[in-house]
Amino acid sequence: MTERNDDIVVKAQGISKIFKDFWGRKKIAALTDVDIVIQKNSIFGLLGPNGAGKSTLIKIILGHLYPSKGLINVLGKSPGNIEIKYQIGYLPERSYMYKNLTALETLTYFGALLNLSKDVIKTRSQQLLEMVGLDSAKKRMIGEFSHGMTRRTGLAQALLNDPDFLILDEPTAGLDPVGCREVKDLILTLGKRGKTILLTSHLLADVEDVCDELLMLYGGKIQSSGTVSELLTNAEITRLEFPNISEDKLNQIKTSLNQEIPNEHINISSPKESLESYFLKTISAGSRSSVENYGAGIGKGVAEYLQDENYEFNDVTVTTPSVPDNSLSESIDTSTLDNLTEKKHSSGETPQQDYLPSIDNNALADLSRDQTKSAESEADNSKKIDQSKLDGLTK
Repeated sequence: MTERNDDIVVKAQGISKIFKDFWGRKKIAALTDVDIVIQKNSIFGLLGPNGAGKSTLIKIILGHLYPSKGLINVLGKSPGNIEIKYQIGYLPERSYMYKNLTALETLTYFGALLNLSKDVIKTRSQQLLEMVGLDSAKKRMIGEFSHGMTRRTGLAQALLNDPDFLILDEPTAGLDPVGCREVKDLILTLGKRGKTILLTSHLLADVEDVCDELLMLYGGKIQSSGTVSELLTNAEITRLEFPNISEDKLNQIKTSLNQEIPNEHINISSPKESLESYFLKTISAGSRSSVENYGAGIGKGVAEYLQDENYEFNDVTVTTPSVPDNSLSESIDTSTLDNLTEKKHSSGETPQQDYLPSIDNNALADLSRDQTKSAESEADNSKKIDQSKLDGLTK
């Protein structure tokens, strides 16, 4: 009997999967000695190039494939156990839908397969279609949908049973930038609500934005694993950001830094706004117009039954500028800049014009502290999503 650990959703040891030909000869070693542990209430990123073994591992977790070697349990039981299927939501890499059904009929059909009541199916279907931006297209046949609209329907279907464990295989594939942003917001919301999410994507920026832990596969073998912070932090470089200052002051700081750092290792530039942010800002005016739309639109926030009491609606068309505004300059003690560039001299001595002090680390720390706190606050706020509606259908 498998021992259950309520803090672990997926635990696999030494998983290997070898595909063989008709004669039983080894054809492909899709996975080789893979260990994976997915903790409850975490967002876990599974990365790797095409053919690395990601989809094979997901199918083993779902019980669609059996490993050639190794042990695995999901939610404390064998992946083939029927009971745990009701706790899992799955969006496959390719969404296959009945083309002669409408989006609303599709959700109604899958809701019946999940043994949900008619009232729950009706309420959740409406909320989900609004969430994925298909409310205006809910009575159109799936066969008329674009690939991106079909993916949106598939995402709604995966969330219909309010799953404890959600597996998303390339959830943003085929989606427009608005849809990608909404999916990321949804993932963060579900993570805050206590859901466990396994995510694969080739859009690495999306994975970086939402995941707590990463595992990278190549050739069916684990290449690296750990938290996002551990894997991506470069401790060899220090970055200091502050509002614009005069050219003379900037040159003085650069000269001071040159005493410890070669000039070619100092990079002075202005931050750039992300293309996603620029795109969302540009279309915001059009999204609020009265233009009739029969395709995918901008969602109305996370479905009410998927929210909790802390949910706050995050309008994806409203973005925070990457460049700090002028008000930030008030939070910086300008004397620290003066201290940084002040020329040292002995009492009664005239300072030499060609002499500047070594870097004062304390001054640098003081200078960046307020900005760091501000940046961290903005980063936290960027992940806030209107969560006051999430438990509506699960009470």
